[in-house]
Amino acid sequence: MAGAPLDTLYSAMLDDASLAVPELINLYERGTEDLRAAVAGMTPAELAARPIPGKWSTLEVVCHLADCEQFNSERLKRTAALEKPLLVGIDPTNYPAALRYELADLEEELKLIELTRRQTARMLRRLPDSVWQRTAIHTEIGLITMRQLLLHPLRHMLHHLPTIAEKRAALLGK
Repeated sequence: MAGAPLDTLYSAMLDDASLAVPELINLYERGTEDLRAAVAGMTPAELAARPIPGKWSTLEVVCHLADCEQFNSERLKRTAALEKPLLVGIDPTNYPAALRYELADLEEELKLIELTRRQTARMLRRLPDSVWQRTAIHTEIGLITMRQLLLHPLRHMLHHLPTIAEKRAALLGK
């Protein structure tokens, strides 16, 4: 699996049991490479543009991902440490305006995502196998496993990468 394109690996995750936990942790840690590639070479104006009406800018998408990485990391840690913790769902609708995403620094947001994933991956690798049997209660989803909590940020990134490509294409008039 080493060196395989992330989109190929992500698409194989439709079956949650298709990859062992160590492989999922490696994918999780590597998952930021495609995001960096997706925004590479974009100017500040392109990052801030909203070429698709009613949709976030590319910078807003990256900020959203950075915020969600922190939420996801915290959820993984709480589920590893506590017995069936309650995980509150997040509605990101108000975050871009309230947190002034348009003024964020792209490189800082990318580094935050990378560092959060690196630190979380290291923590996950230290945990005993028994932790992967743990569950939590999510206010929107219900019962959720540690494995599902790890799969979520992988799928979330996969969901947003095409939206960034779509914005780039719209900026180029394609």
